[in-house]
Amino acid sequence: MKSKFLKYKADKVELWLFVSMLLVAAMIILGGATRLTNSGLSITEWAPIKGILPPLNNQSWVSEFEKYKLIPEFLAEHSDMDLSGFKTIYFWEWSHRQLGRIIGLVYAIPLIIFIISKKIQKEKIFNFVGVLLLICMQGIIGWWMVSSGLENDRIDVSQYRLATHLGVAFIILACLFWLWKNQKERWPEISKKNSLTRYTKILTLLVYLQIILGAFVAGLKAGRTYNTWPLMDGDFVPRGYMRLDPYWKNIFENISAVQFNHRTLAYIIVLLTIWVFIISKNNKKVRRALIGFKLLLLVQVSLGVFVILTVDVLWLALVHQFSAIILWLSIVNITRLARIK
Repeated sequence: MKSKFLKYKADKVELWLFVSMLLVAAMIILGGATRLTNSGLSITEWAPIKGILPPLNNQSWVSEFEKYKLIPEFLAEHSDMDLSGFKTIYFWEWSHRQLGRIIGLVYAIPLIIFIISKKIQKEKIFNFVGVLLLICMQGIIGWWMVSSGLENDRIDVSQYRLATHLGVAFIILACLFWLWKNQKERWPEISKKNSLTRYTKILTLLVYLQIILGAFVAGLKAGRTYNTWPLMDGDFVPRGYMRLDPYWKNIFENISAVQFNHRTLAYIIVLLTIWVFIISKNNKKVRRALIGFKLLLLVQVSLGVFVILTVDVLWLALVHQFSAIILWLSIVNITRLARIK
C-alpha cells in the first residue's frame, strides 16, 4: 500500500512557488556570506545587462581591480590585496547578483505562463504579481545599499540600507511561503480574528524586528565587540548605552546599544512564546507548531551566543542566519495556522 506521501503530487504552481522560496532562502545565505567576507563592494557599478558576465580576460580583471582600488574600502581594509584575492571577493558579489537575476527570471517567466494559461485564479493574480514587484524592487534596493559604501568616504554600506535590503528579502520569503502553503492546501478559508491571532501577529512582528536588529548588528560589525555572555564585559547594560545625541541614534548607530537590544529582544521573544503556547491550548495545530518553534528558538538563541563568544566566525554566523530563515518560516506558519478555520 502506497504511503500518503507517495500519493501526493504537487501541481506546477505549487512546485514553482516552492523552488522560488528555496532560491530566495539561498539568496539570503549568499548575501550573508558576501557581507561576512567583505565582498559586497567589489563590483563598483550596477550593470543589469552587461554585468551578467564576469571579466573574461586578464585585462578586464585588471580594469575591475583598478576600479575597486579607487574606493575607500580598499585602502582601509584590503590595501595589501593582489589580483587573485580580488577575484575571490568579486566572485562572491557576482554570484549574489547572478542569483538575484535567476530569481527574477524563475519567478517572472512561469508567472506570465500561469496567468495566460489560467492556472492562477483571476482574483488571486494580484497576490502573485505583488511578489514580483517586491522582487524587482529588491534589486533596486540592493544597488541602493551597495552605492552607500561607494560614497562619502565610507568603508562599509549603510546599516540602514542593509537592514532595508534584508527586511525586504524576509518579506518576499514570507509571501512566497504563504502563497505556497495556500496553493498546497487549496486556499483554505480564513477565520475571524481572535486573541490567538493577535498574539501570533505580535510574536511574528517581534521575530521580524529581531531580524532587522540583526542586520544592524551586522552592519555595524557589533558582533565583534562585547564577546562575553550573559553579561556584556561585566555589565548587564553596557557602558555608553545612551552616549549619542539625539537619543534615538543609539538604537541604530551605537554598537553597545545595538548589540544589547538584539540580545534583550531575544529574551522577550522567548517569554512571549511561552505565553502564546499557554493561551493556544484550544488550538492543537498551533500548539504543535509552537513546540517546534520553541525548539528552533532555543537553537537560534544558542547559535547567537556562540557567534558572540567566537567573535563572528564565518561558518557559525552563516548557520545563525540559516537558522533565522527556518525560525521565520516557522512563526509565519504559526500565524497562518491561527487564522485558518
